[in-house]
Amino acid sequence: MPKYVLPRKRTGPLVWLVAVLCTVIAVAVIVTGVIVFVGYIVIRPKVPFISVIYTHLDVFDYDQAGLLTTQVTIHTKWENDNAQAHASFYDAGFVLSLHGMEIAKLVTDPFDVSKNSSVELGYTVASSPIPLNPELMMLVDMSLKRDLVTFELRGTTRTRWRVGLLGSFKFWLHLNCQLHFTISTMNGSSTHCSSKSN
Repeated sequence: MPKYVLPRKRTGPLVWLVAVLCTVIAVAVIVTGVIVFVGYIVIRPKVPFISVIYTHLDVFDYDQAGLLTTQVTIHTKWENDNAQAHASFYDAGFVLSLHGMEIAKLVTDPFDVSKNSSVELGYTVASSPIPLNPELMMLVDMSLKRDLVTFELRGTTRTRWRVGLLGSFKFWLHLNCQLHFTISTMNGSSTHCSSKSN
């Protein structure tokens, strides 16, 4: 008895077109990945960062009524160690506090840092007389007795830089510093504080 054989279906032009298109896209993705990887290895982009380089306690007046008036000078260095790209810093906002109590907000307008360069910015942070609650009064009294006061400087900024074909890179920089001052001399202790990125 003869077997019935179905005729073979031919692959239509639409299927071939989709297959060719998918192949072209896959090759383009692979080539782009190789270019980005090689570019990254050659250029080795570095994340810009911020450092606190100098601090000084200008004023620290505390009276028996529990009012605190203070002024702190803070110098920061904004560094871009990339030899191939300018860096932009924007959305910068930091808070100076004492024992968790906010003293002042520090903000900076957006600015650029040239390739392999840095910019130094200074802040003079002055408070109006701040009434302290009993707990803070006790902490400030302890600081005066120890001749040592510690401020906290915390905040974030964004950084962006563009590297040729690699495109644009964006990161958040987080700064979290303890600023220690000897009250009798108003000098800050050596500060080694830099931002962390993510």
